[in-house]
Amino acid sequence: VQLQASGGGLVQAGGSLRLYCRASGNIYSLSVMGWYRQAPGKQRELVASIRRDGVTNYRDSVKGRFTIFRDIAKATVDLQMNSLKPEDTGVYYCSARSGASDYWGQGTLVTVSS
Repeated sequence: VQLQASGGGLVQAGGSLRLYCRASGNIYSLSVMGWYRQAPGKQRELVASIRRDGVTNYRDSVKGRFTIFRDIAKATVDLQMNSLKPEDTGVYYCSARSGASDYWGQGTLVTVSS
């Protein structure tokens, strides 16, 4: 499985960005897809995930601001980010799980200026 992410950039606080991720390869085995982020000097953390049945999971700090979308047929997972805050700054990674294996995209940088 390969993951290709895009959509990061620089935005002012209060603005919006949408991240895009497309999986290729053995996409029919993918169970959970999601987005993680890593801020400078911090550990990578889960932002949002979505199962094949559509059940979503968000970290508390993004609830009500971020929405995750998944298209199983197209093997895509997008993250709509609204009301961005400076603390949302970081490198965002697309992820996917197949069986016991986790796959990662290359990361896309999101910078939110105050």
